[in-house]
Order: sequence, then C-alpha cells, then structure tokens
Amino acid sequence: MKRPSMTVGLAIAVVAALTFGTSGAFIKPVLEAGWSPAAAVTVRALVGGIVLAPFAIVSLRGSWAALWRARWRVTLMALIGVAGTQLAYFAAIQRIPVGTAVLIEYLSPLLLVVVVWARSRKLPKAVVLIGSVLALVGIVLVVSPGGAVALDPIGIMLALAAMVGCAIYYVVAARPSDGLPPVALAAFGLLLGGLLLGIIGATGLVAFTATFGEVGFLGATAPWWVPLAFVGIVSTAIAYAAGITAGEILGSRIASFAGQLEVVAAAVFAWLLLGETLSIPQIIGGALIVAGIVFVRLEKSTAGELDAALEPFEPMGLPSRV
Repeated sequence: MKRPSMTVGLAIAVVAALTFGTSGAFIKPVLEAGWSPAAAVTVRALVGGIVLAPFAIVSLRGSWAALWRARWRVTLMALIGVAGTQLAYFAAIQRIPVGTAVLIEYLSPLLLVVVVWARSRKLPKAVVLIGSVLALVGIVLVVSPGGAVALDPIGIMLALAAMVGCAIYYVVAARPSDGLPPVALAAFGLLLGGLLLGIIGATGLVAFTATFGEVGFLGATAPWWVPLAFVGIVSTAIAYAAGITAGEILGSRIASFAGQLEVVAAAVFAWLLLGETLSIPQIIGGALIVAGIVFVRLEKSTAGELDAALEPFEPMGLPSRV
C-alpha cells in the first residue's frame, strides 16, 4: 500500500491541531451552566475512550498481554494525562480566558528542559536557552497585570498545574510501548481516567455536579449533551486519531511543529465562540511562547534524553490534552 504523501500528513496534522483546539471554547459554556470540571472531564474521557475503543481493539490484534505489560503506563496516563491534567485545565478556564490557560499549559516542554538540566547537570545548548528565554518573557507578558483585566491568580495556578500534568504526560507517553499501540494507550487511558474520576466524584472527594438543561452552543442554545458529545467525539477521539495518523506519516518531530497551531486555534475559537480576546501584550507574549517552544524543539539532544522527554505518543507527535 502506497504511503500517504507529506502534504496529506500535514493536512491531517492541521486537523488534529484544530480539533484539539476546540475543547476549551466548547466546554466552557457547559462549565458556566453548572457542570463541575470533574463531571465534564469524566464525560469527555468516557465518550472519547468509547469512540476509540474499537480501533484500539483492532490495533491490539488479540495481543491483550501487551495491555497488561503496559498496565502501569496506562494507569499513569489515566491518572495524570487524562484525569489530572484535564481537570486542572477545565478548572482553570472557569476562571481565566481559554487562550491564556492554553498558553500557560503549553510551557510544559520548558519544564522538561529544566528537569533534564537538573538531572544531567549539563547546560542546555544555545538554541534551547534562547527558546526558554523567549517563552519565559512571553509568559510574563501573558499573565502580568498589564496583560489582561483582573487575571484570577487561582486560575493561573490551575493552569500551571495543568502544565505540570502535561509535562508528566509527555514523559509517560514517551516510555517504551511494550508493544501497546498508541491508539490503545489513548483509548484505555481515556476510559480508565474517566472511570477513576467518576468514582472519585461519586465519593464526594471532588465536586461532581451536572445540569441537564440548555447550554450555549455555536452562538445559540442546545441540549447539554450536544457540546459534551462534540468535545468527546471531535476534540478527543478525532483529535487523538488524527494526531496518531499524522505522527505515523510525518514522524513525531515534524508533526509536533504542526501542533503549534493548536495554541492559535484555541485562542481563535475562544474569540469566535466566547468573545474572549487577548490584549496586545498577551498576543505578543503568545507569539514569544510559540517561538520559544519551536526553538526548544529544534534542538536534537545527542544523548536522546531531551528528545525522550519531549516526545509525545510514539509515533504520535502532537500535544495532547486539552
């Protein structure tokens, strides 16, 4: 079978970035209607996992032992990559604009640079240092008092928590697969994460509330399940599937560059659907953050440790998450 062209791969990568970028703008009206972040994440994860499950089962080809060998990896993915990161992100966008939360979370590769630096005690190369400085200046512009009106400090802290979770997600996802296909890791991680968060919510350890009336959707109103289904199917299942496919065609490094579009997409969707705008300093800061991450990703670590920390799913190459 002929391998798809680079153009096709890039087109699919753009689809992945755009669909990932829709989640914040489409879920925020649900949260404003009375859904708690935990309830919204639970539904999103379960819907996405159910949609991906048939593809995961086919990809396993009966090799359920691979799933058992990767049980701790799947569990960490469920707890950190799905439940923890998405819960923090959804809680953050209740308090601060979607674009701001995404920009903060998108700093996760820089956190990995710091961790690798601390562990190896080797000064990062110039391109990494330049990228890190650009991104740090950018985040100062994004969250500074002059960057927006009354940014909620709790919202910023929650976005930072999502950044930490996303960084851990990258490391977990980049570990040896033990024969577990990427789509299976995504599907079972989503299913387990949704189930665990639902159980935690049922015990009352986290707020777990839902309303079942009309919510805002595409400038009008719709039943509560419509935006949740959209986020579960489009922003989760289709986004993961497109990201995995793009990574297989392009390779993880090229696909990750295409994934830079996700930040822009999230901000644009929030502007179009929610009326959230970024100030001029925030736009400049966002551009610096994206440029900084590009610089960091340009560096190919000779030891391979930085690459291992920054690579998402193998062979998936797009940021995942939100």
